[in-house]
Amino acid sequence: MSFVVLGFILKHGHLASLVVPAAIAVVFGCTMSAAFATLSKWDIPNVFKSLRMLVGHKIKSPTEMIEEIVALAEKARREGLLYLENHLENVEDSFLRKGLQLVIDGAEPEVVSGVLETEIYALEERHRVSHEFFESAGSFAPTMGIAGAIMGLIVALGNIQDPDSLGPAIASAFVATLYGVVFAYCVCFPIASKLKTLTAKEIMLRRLIREGVVALQSGNNPIIIRERLNAYLNPDARAALAAAQEQQLTKAAE
Repeated sequence: MSFVVLGFILKHGHLASLVVPAAIAVVFGCTMSAAFATLSKWDIPNVFKSLRMLVGHKIKSPTEMIEEIVALAEKARREGLLYLENHLENVEDSFLRKGLQLVIDGAEPEVVSGVLETEIYALEERHRVSHEFFESAGSFAPTMGIAGAIMGLIVALGNIQDPDSLGPAIASAFVATLYGVVFAYCVCFPIASKLKTLTAKEIMLRRLIREGVVALQSGNNPIIIRERLNAYLNPDARAALAAAQEQQLTKAAE
């Protein structure tokens, strides 16, 4: 958005001419009203919560999560699954903690997998509502900008008997169109895309956790669990992890 302002200045435009209260009211007010109209009252809080993902959302990397799950699997293999109850309070990720609690409580692997998959589905649905809200706002904004411009032109042409004010009035009318396009393509659509990306990363991490918890419950060897979970890493991360493990083995041998 800053580059739009910069371009306007380079065109020798006056910034004050971009501030049109009527256009702001029409474009932003109508756009957000129309977007909120697409939601149910239960979905509105989720939209505001999702905005926190853009600035303060932090999740562990897949590599860190794999290391944590493998470490827990090693403890469970040595001491038994019930021993993990002593470590639950040290598990920061609530999804992993819930999966481990189900295992400790003796739930069947199919039940554990089903409960965790339901949690993943619910998360995906909550986030889908949020990014679709901003996609809707982005699709409405340019149209509201055109509506604001038309309203401005109606007012300007209504005062056509005053030629001196006609030019500024027409220019002011088109500011609404600029608002609509910029708001859609510099704010709404980027936020929607960012939310989609963050959601995809979180879902992938939760699927990794589900796979690890079920493998841990089944008593798989920690080495096998690591190999299964490494499938969730991209090739570069796998190569870096393999190099780090090889370096550790070399140091241990020395």
